[in-house]
Amino acid sequence: FKELRAQYSIDAFADLHGVLRSFFLRAVCTLHGMKCHSIHKGRMHKRALTRSRNKVMLPLISSRARYREVFYRFGFALEDKFTSLYGSGKGDPAMFADITPPKAEGERWIGIAPFAKHKGKIYPPELMEKVVAELAAMPSTKIFLFGGGDYERKILGEWASRYNGVTSLAESRHGFAVELALLSHLDTMVSMDSANMHLASLVGVRVVSVWGATHPYCGFKGFRQKEADIVQLPMTCRPCSVFGNKPCSRGDYHCLAGIPPQMIVNKVKSIIPPSTPNE
Repeated sequence: FKELRAQYSIDAFADLHGVLRSFFLRAVCTLHGMKCHSIHKGRMHKRALTRSRNKVMLPLISSRARYREVFYRFGFALEDKFTSLYGSGKGDPAMFADITPPKAEGERWIGIAPFAKHKGKIYPPELMEKVVAELAAMPSTKIFLFGGGDYERKILGEWASRYNGVTSLAESRHGFAVELALLSHLDTMVSMDSANMHLASLVGVRVVSVWGATHPYCGFKGFRQKEADIVQLPMTCRPCSVFGNKPCSRGDYHCLAGIPPQMIVNKVKSIIPPSTPNE
């Protein structure tokens, strides 16, 4: 607290983390007469939403709204003008020239990010491969696979070598600037409840999001994403976790394994434009 006040001459403290460490810092600020406001994470309501019995299946306010509330309490009126990191345009194709040439007229670009941090949020790779295979078979279509790490790189590399028009971005580290520029040119992105859903949202791309142990009701749906683009199964045990890090009580992760690949494919086809009038 002394370092912050000495270096930055702070007038107030906005706690956007809401954990024990930030609580102590907030307490010190309060003791010194500094104005403080903290995020309300709604932990009690999230527990009610994810418990195994007597769930309260009501949508919670989004995490973005919770952050905004902190600044509202300080008196800042925030206008919701944001559409994309690139405004009304898209990223410079020169940024990703080493990955692919610019998008040709009539070409459809689809991104697929099949992995997440926790098992409860990962659609089985053997089923996702069927999604990749069917989408790759469509004419004038390019598919870009997003991921990282040795395990993901191996699987995505195999898919890229097995199907025409499929490129894995996991083979080398391109960096956020490059991947975001490429993302902005996609017609749609297939993603788990993961960071890639939010990155695509930041560049104004519609996301077909696949949900398993987690649920959009917890408040983490992508910015301005459509309810109609969500893929999930109506199961009484869902959601069982806010972050997807709890083991499956059934043991089979049916919330993910039970989703037919065709359900995801159909969602994608409902979004992307046809390549030809006859398709």
